[in-house]
Amino acid sequence: MDSYSFTNDWFKARIQSLWSQLLSRVKPTTLLEIGSYEGASACFLIEFLGATSPIELHCVDTWEGSLEHKAVGDDMAAVEQRFHANIAIARGKAANPVDLVVHKGRSDEVLAHLIVEGKRNHFDFVYVDGSHQAPDVLVDAALAFKLVRVGGVIAFDDYLWTEKLPSGRDPLRCPKPAIDAFVNLFFHKVRVLNAPLTQLYVQKLAD
Repeated sequence: MDSYSFTNDWFKARIQSLWSQLLSRVKPTTLLEIGSYEGASACFLIEFLGATSPIELHCVDTWEGSLEHKAVGDDMAAVEQRFHANIAIARGKAANPVDLVVHKGRSDEVLAHLIVEGKRNHFDFVYVDGSHQAPDVLVDAALAFKLVRVGGVIAFDDYLWTEKLPSGRDPLRCPKPAIDAFVNLFFHKVRVLNAPLTQLYVQKLAD
């Protein structure tokens, strides 16, 4: 079987072309993904970057689902199974070796452990796409900053995403306030590369 099993084409339709341009400039070989779901973004990283060089990819997810997944009753066990099946297909397609590490757990705990294990300033590219809750996103952003090397890039997903609630929008239940706070607080240490509405990319300038 060589075809992926994704339940939506959001990444391919909206993000893939943006990443093709970004990654062609950055040329990362050490990567960290926070929030993997079915593996669409991870599979693209493996195929696109693995075509030209060996890569090291760390994927972090609880596969328990966020509030919005639970609200619609997503079968997260099936999502996790699809992730592993899709990743296996991608690794089979990669022209170069892929050192894949899957961390099943909370991002704050996993990222803290990576720092303790010596991965500070280790990654060329970090993708923040875990929880959509602003406090969680801010923690992920701060830890991602410690893990990405100077000159590396942090990509934030769902920059303008908002949850549809009966009471209206809740500023604590969307990523944008946390991403803005991170960029403002780290103003002298990062620069915004691009903000194509759906995502926002920053480059680390200094520790």
